[in-house]
Amino acid sequence: MSNDDLTHENFDFRGFDVPDLKAVTLASSSDGDQSKQPKTKHEDASKNRKHGKKKSKSDARSKKRAGAGKTSESFDDYEDYEEREAVSKADKKVSKDRPGLFAPMTLREVTVRNRIWLPPMCTYSSFARDGRPTPFHYQHYVSRAFGGFGMVIVESTAVAPEGRITPCDLGLWEDGQIDAWRWIVDGIREAGAVPAIQLNHAGRKASTGCFAVGYDGQSVPEEAGGWPTMAPSEIAFGGLRTPRALSVDEIHGLVGAFAAAAGRAVAAGFQTIQIHAAHGYLISQFLDPLSNERDDEYGGDLTGRSRFLVEVVDAVRGAVPEGVPVLVRISATDWAAGGWDLDQTIALSKVLKEHGVDVMDVSTGGIMSGVSIPVKPNYQVPFSEQVKAKADIPVTAVGLITKPKQAAKILAHGEADAVEIGRAALRDPYWPLRAANKLGIPSTEIPYAPQYVAGAY
Repeated sequence: MSNDDLTHENFDFRGFDVPDLKAVTLASSSDGDQSKQPKTKHEDASKNRKHGKKKSKSDARSKKRAGAGKTSESFDDYEDYEEREAVSKADKKVSKDRPGLFAPMTLREVTVRNRIWLPPMCTYSSFARDGRPTPFHYQHYVSRAFGGFGMVIVESTAVAPEGRITPCDLGLWEDGQIDAWRWIVDGIREAGAVPAIQLNHAGRKASTGCFAVGYDGQSVPEEAGGWPTMAPSEIAFGGLRTPRALSVDEIHGLVGAFAAAAGRAVAAGFQTIQIHAAHGYLISQFLDPLSNERDDEYGGDLTGRSRFLVEVVDAVRGAVPEGVPVLVRISATDWAAGGWDLDQTIALSKVLKEHGVDVMDVSTGGIMSGVSIPVKPNYQVPFSEQVKAKADIPVTAVGLITKPKQAAKILAHGEADAVEIGRAALRDPYWPLRAANKLGIPSTEIPYAPQYVAGAY
């Protein structure tokens, strides 16, 4: 497995097999024996698209001239997005009152300059293992802010040292870490973007290896800097070490840890807080009945399994100023029979809205190993669309959104209020500036820093 296969927009694949990437229907994804799914690599999926499936640009232009293929939504059609219209005539009629990618978005007292956001993606680069960011993090995040992203969401930041995914994760578990963040936050703001931070506790997926530590896909031994893990129940994730079950008092303490970390984030200058409740980390472990077998007030039905998250939201909301937006990242489904699903996500989103959550960042997966996930362009967008429509709350969409016209179409269709560009942003820190040019937006309306205007498209 290559390093590029290990994470997707903070979806941690380490510790279990990367599933078959061939597209499958959402309905069939939870049927059958998922432990028997074939194992393939991203490269295999790429080969399949290259040999005989990808259409040439001349073919795409011929089809466009002939008026064919205008309504196709197949995987292959996304390969020539640059040759297609951003929005068809029918789409334009539907989307005329909807904001475009470069329309500002106001959340409480924070105005984000556009709808293209950088999602939290782990870099595992706090090499001193003290949770503090480094010059690498300054370069990484500030360059994306100069690149035109509206909101820059800093990667998974632990609220407790034992909540780190790896020993090299970032943290805000003590006041002494605040100052290390300020220059990065100031740099993001000076470049015109809104600095946000994702707060997390990894639970049973903590203390795992990374490129800087070794033990990739495994639990790091204590003698190598690892630590015992904790979770709602004593159920291990894949081949990782078995966690111990948290006591009720410890759960209450973790609620306070999230609130304290949020307060430190605001003190460092962050304008938005995101709570990580997705991808099989601690809050997600409480939500999912496959990982939560508790019989107390933090288990059982949806209300019980959601209690920890609701308490965290209330505590964070109370720890930050009223004008600071609070986001929640959620896995809308864990792609596993009997586990967390879209209906529960919608029900929970309604509750979280009542408790002061401003945006749901809708992703999927992460709780179980060996499940089949239909990874293809826009594969998670239908979930954000449903949460937006049925819970009546703003949402962001993620999931192999790589092309400017693809992203524009998501907003035009009303499937999300903002899009998050993950892997494509790792390849191109200036993705929004290039996207604006591709979409025909005048350079005077593109978020160039004054120092870079001379190089405008």
